[in-house]
Amino acid sequence: MPTHLSVNLNAVAMLRNRRDLPWPSVVGLGRAALEAGAHGLTVHPRPDERHIRASDVAELAKLIVAEFPKRELNIEGYPDKLFLDIVAEAEPDQATLVPDEPGQATSDHGWDVAGNRALIEDAIDRLRSLGVRVSLFIDAEPEAARAAADIGADRVELYTGPYGAAYDDPARAERELDRLAEAAEAAREAKLGVNAGHDLTLANLPPLVARIPFIAEVSIGHGLTADALTYGMAEAVRRYLAAAGNPVAEPAA
Repeated sequence: MPTHLSVNLNAVAMLRNRRDLPWPSVVGLGRAALEAGAHGLTVHPRPDERHIRASDVAELAKLIVAEFPKRELNIEGYPDKLFLDIVAEAEPDQATLVPDEPGQATSDHGWDVAGNRALIEDAIDRLRSLGVRVSLFIDAEPEAARAAADIGADRVELYTGPYGAAYDDPARAERELDRLAEAAEAAREAKLGVNAGHDLTLANLPPLVARIPFIAEVSIGHGLTADALTYGMAEAVRRYLAAAGNPVAEPAA
């Protein structure tokens, strides 16, 4: 089964937030991504709302329910009360728990599951009661995958930042692929679904899904948004779908 593509809209929201204006439209570009074939949308609301706002989450949830009921909304974040309340209101298909501090610029490491067991277990219990699938953001370490299974997660999202950072070093990229593949196999053996995300591009996505063909979903924001500046959102989505091994429909005339 091809790897699904979830388009992360944080970079779109960050561009909008540079001015007190409603454009670029987060909802409008989310709609464009879904119309082009994206399997879902990802957002990562942070307490300071420096990119995605709580109001964006609500509007995107409405968009998917009203216009794309077979697509998914994935909400990422640190499982504090504010985040869990946003998830409860939006009722997404998936919540991805990440260990970000409030002021952190971007996700740059996975969970220490053992060291945060009580926090994560409480969040999983609440999310499960809402019918939300739970994914834990982890480093490319087999023991982290096994710990995620032990604590009751449904999926893991492999942090692909080190792989993405090796864009100019093929030997290093191959080593990082080895690490990701080992962790993915540990997750699969533990009966977890496998997602992946961070600094994925049109260049490095095909080798990733070729090496780990059972990745269920990739969440891509920065690289896809950068390419959308060149190709437009719809064409960028089609290119990433193809890079992930999906059949891609021709654009409407």
